[in-house]
Amino acid sequence: MFTKAIGDGAQFLLKHIVRALSLSHIHPNMLTAIGLAINIVAAVLFAKGHFWEAGWVVVGAGLFDMVDGRVARVTNTVTPFGGFFDSVVDRYSDMAIYMGLLVYYARAERFFYVVLVALVMAGSVMISYTRARAESLIPTCKVGFLERPERIVLIIIGALWNRMAPVLWIIAVLSNITVIHRIIYTWQCMRKEAVSSG
Repeated sequence: MFTKAIGDGAQFLLKHIVRALSLSHIHPNMLTAIGLAINIVAAVLFAKGHFWEAGWVVVGAGLFDMVDGRVARVTNTVTPFGGFFDSVVDRYSDMAIYMGLLVYYARAERFFYVVLVALVMAGSVMISYTRARAESLIPTCKVGFLERPERIVLIIIGALWNRMAPVLWIIAVLSNITVIHRIIYTWQCMRKEAVSSG
């Protein structure tokens, strides 16, 4: 009951934000670009070790990430390029945050965590790549647990509760498990297709 009330309240607030942005005539692609700029600010804060502040900035960036597509639908400005642009900018936003963490751990001379963040970065990129590449061969490949929203929520939790190290371990492991899952799923789909066509 309590969680439903929170969800309803968040949807109510989001609806009014989308409406206000729609009336302002700001283009959805501009909202996407603003989200990237905010994530770059978060990256700078991460690099300086201000994790708590960075976590809240990522929350703000996430708001723009949630509303750009909704504003596009409300204003009837949905385009294939908009979807492409949003996807590309999302990758840059992810990389910005991880670069900030890389700089922080490099400055602190914690080599192991530099490598760990690099593994997280590789896993996050490969999740998107395997889906894009798979969907050029099969109809859809949305399997796996750790999509971008889950990764962002984990980063926020790690930043706000000062638990970044375990969060990085979780993302590193689960992101690469998700990649393996998508590889296996694509192989299975292609094998079924080959059998049925043969």
